Amino acid sequence: QVQLFESGGGMVQAGGSLTLSCTASGRIKSIETMAWYRQAPGEQRDLVASVTGSGLTVYGDSVKGRFTISRDNSKNTLYLQMHSLAPEDTGTYFCHADLKWGPVERTYSSESWGQGTQVTVSS
Repeated sequence: QVQLFESGGGMVQAGGSLTLSCTASGRIKSIETMAWYRQAPGEQRDLVASVTGSGLTVYGDSVKGRFTISRDNSKNTLYLQMHSLAPEDTGTYFCHADLKWGPVERTYSSESWGQGTQVTVSS
């Protein structure tokens, strides 16, 4: 099995910064695309940013120029640097990964989600 664990959420004033981390653990063989999603209360879960294994990035329109996604493949860890935070950035941030895992003799492909970390931005 594979688990994703997020950390780094918290409360911050508008204009502030936070950095989220997400570490994948388990019998991981490779991780393809990793991404951050955000879900506000009563809203759908939306893509914030994604990064492929080769480093290609995609950002949601609302975070372009303010957020930076990156990953450390040697640590199976994903990051999200968030600057100039605004109240509308408030929500639960979820890590997502497309990955291959399993014992030596078998490989499974699956998508995994973290449990989420809360980010609250006050005005």
